Amino acid sequence: MFKKLLIADSGKGHVEEMIRMLQDIPSMRSAAMALLHVIPEQSKAGADSHRIDAEELLDSAINRMGLERSRVTPLVREGDTKQTVLKVAEEQNCDLIVMGSRGLGRLQSILANSASQYVFQLSTRPMLLVRDDLYVRHVNRVMVTIDGTGVGDDALRSACELVQQIPGGTLTGVHVISQETAPSRGGLSKADELLQAAAQRARSFGVELKCLTVQGKDIGRAVCQAAEQANADLLVIASQDRRPLVARGLVDLDKLLGGSVSDYIRVHAPAPVLLVREPERG
Repeated sequence: MFKKLLIADSGKGHVEEMIRMLQDIPSMRSAAMALLHVIPEQSKAGADSHRIDAEELLDSAINRMGLERSRVTPLVREGDTKQTVLKVAEEQNCDLIVMGSRGLGRLQSILANSASQYVFQLSTRPMLLVRDDLYVRHVNRVMVTIDGTGVGDDALRSACELVQQIPGGTLTGVHVISQETAPSRGGLSKADELLQAAAQRARSFGVELKCLTVQGKDIGRAVCQAAEQANADLLVIASQDRRPLVARGLVDLDKLLGGSVSDYIRVHAPAPVLLVREPERG
């Protein structure tokens, strides 16, 4: 499970609410946390005042979230929020970034200079995105996308590790097919075989996976509809979105403006979204 979290949105109610809910999960209760507040670069005269205010904000946030101070590292940094979050995640070696999101679409996010969209696009680390318009609940019903890829397997593992610590927690695996496929000689379709293998892997973690196959040409929309019907409290997805390896400081515009499945889910999912990223390869 996650050993160090970067909470990059202190002062925003839904993120704090999500962190409070996660405290019910034993491994999250013992995880170290870096709590980041970014102030804009400015003159020395103004910086000192802003830093004091920021430190007070972080102190209040720690109290509101009910965190043990011994495992929290409060950080006040100057600079651009987007770049600073990525930099601090590397410096602190955090294995999960938690951020709020206004739920803006791709083009809106670019025009609005969205920090969460930028980090979502460029980070190689898992992210937990909590939209401002969601009602955050205790995590009991978890849904995970099943796609048969390596990063999809990582997403399943993360979902299982969460659910195995939740008394009465349930896990649903959803696989989207574009059209009905004929069964093989053994009577199982490729989707059946994929979900059967996922269920077997989940059992190795002591978790019973409820398998669900849904049909739809738009994968993101189908996943969001399935999550809504299952009343999921958390949606875990594998994100294979391409990220630029050379121009690290640039948003990957063609992907942002294209048909990214994980971006659609980020904007439209009826629950907070945990994105498990594909490890970057040079």
